[in-house]
Amino acid sequence: MESTAQRLTIGVFAKAAGVNVETIRFYQRKGLLPEPDKPFGSIRRYGNVDVARVQFIKSAQRLGFSLDEVAELLKLDDGTHCHEARELAEQKLTDVRDKLADLQRIESVLTHLVRACCASPDRVACPLIESLYQRKNPPNS
Repeated sequence: MESTAQRLTIGVFAKAAGVNVETIRFYQRKGLLPEPDKPFGSIRRYGNVDVARVQFIKSAQRLGFSLDEVAELLKLDDGTHCHEARELAEQKLTDVRDKLADLQRIESVLTHLVRACCASPDRVACPLIESLYQRKNPPNS
């Protein structure tokens, strides 16, 4: 008797995982998701384990992990590699903090430039546009 856990067509599988069919095929090409055997004269079937794997991939992506990093995490998914998984997460945390620092710097520069625009409404040249033309690095960068 066929297991009810392996009865999903690719369309139903994609819907259950919250992605589209092309995402499933893309993950298969990238080696993130195994492609099940195709029984002679039939179609491939997927199961709950496949749905959970796609949801894992999407969750990791939402945390900023690239697909290559997700592949590394999937290799560590046997429960014995917590230290290695932590190292990957620590590196991602460092990357996020670096990006946040960059975004704060950008916010500061843009705030200064917007204030400069508001401070001189009668000028012919816009201070923001002028600043971008004249400087490689805008003020406060």
